[in-house]
Amino acid sequence: MARPVTPGELRALIAAPHPDVAPLPPAAERPHGTRLLRGVPYAVPDGARPLELDLWLPGAPGPAPLVLFVHGGAWRRGQRDDMGVTTRAWAPGPFERLAAAGLAVACVDYRLSGEALFPAPLDDLRAALRWLGVRAAELGVDPARTVVWGESAGGHLAALLALTHDAPRLAGAVVWYGPADLTTPRPPFDPADPATPEALLLGAAPRDVPEAAVAASPVHRVHGGAPPFLVVHGEADTMVACSHGRDLARALREAGAPVELHTVAGADHGWYGLAPDEVERIFARSVAFATTAK
Repeated sequence: MARPVTPGELRALIAAPHPDVAPLPPAAERPHGTRLLRGVPYAVPDGARPLELDLWLPGAPGPAPLVLFVHGGAWRRGQRDDMGVTTRAWAPGPFERLAAAGLAVACVDYRLSGEALFPAPLDDLRAALRWLGVRAAELGVDPARTVVWGESAGGHLAALLALTHDAPRLAGAVVWYGPADLTTPRPPFDPADPATPEALLLGAAPRDVPEAAVAASPVHRVHGGAPPFLVVHGEADTMVACSHGRDLARALREAGAPVELHTVAGADHGWYGLAPDEVERIFARSVAFATTAK
């Protein structure tokens, strides 16, 4: 008969293993020689659901360069394995293509604005970076060659992660049509409106919490030690004005940080309105940037 235990001891015994030491799920072999580990817990924030990631791995032995992918959805919704409306019908999908190109890809959950306010989602991305570093040898990835890549709200968080001083320095950042400034009116965004996605992220209208709005604005977090950026934005974006991308690129240049800016004529948010071959070219340019970043 087992010896009696205290409630604290029992709680520790029945708890799920910590993500740092929990067994990894078996990898599913994919048709193009890549492997997929789906639904791997990487952090358990206090009082919140476990946060998971999907990990795509190339077929060749590692350590492989790593892409940390951050999904969009106005910080309110979205799925970790979604790169946007124009890529959903791709076969193979965008993440399998990245893995086939020799890049490992971690598609991560983060807490949405209905679950926790900023900076919670940024904290979650930092936790994912830490976990990937802890498990790097098992996974066959090289955390020193990590590029963060995000679209829309995920592009905003990707830029912030790349500009965070106390996070591991990244090899680069790919920002697709991400908000860069939560302080300045840019139609349709109004910092005085308490019902915008930005306000829901911060917990109040950005105008009413100016310090938080500045802290959540990549244009105000730029510094000369930033990693290389690729900023890509549609010139006809009706949801996040193209000036966000232009101003982020300008701020990076003025700080002395390396940046490539590519604005796309006729492209609305999510590359809506573009011909499929144009979306393919944007994707290929982003893959080339991620592959060569060091």
